[in-house]
Amino acid sequence: MNMAVIGMIAGMALGFAGYFGGFGAFLLVAALGAVGFLVGRFLEGDLDVGDLFRPRGDRRG
Repeated sequence: MNMAVIGMIAGMALGFAGYFGGFGAFLLVAALGAVGFLVGRFLEGDLDVGDLFRPRGDRRG
C-alpha cells in the first residue's frame, strides 16, 4: 500500500472521529495514530528510541 492511500485512510479516520465524536475524539485518534506510527517505525527498525530524546545537535545524519 503506498503512502497516498495510507494518508487518505488516516484522513478519513480523523474526519469520521471529528464528525461523530467531536474535537476530543479527533485529538485522541490523531494522538493514537502518531503513537502507532512511531511503534511501527521502531518495530521495522527504522527508528532508534534514543533519537527521540537526543538534542538536535547530537543526532547522526
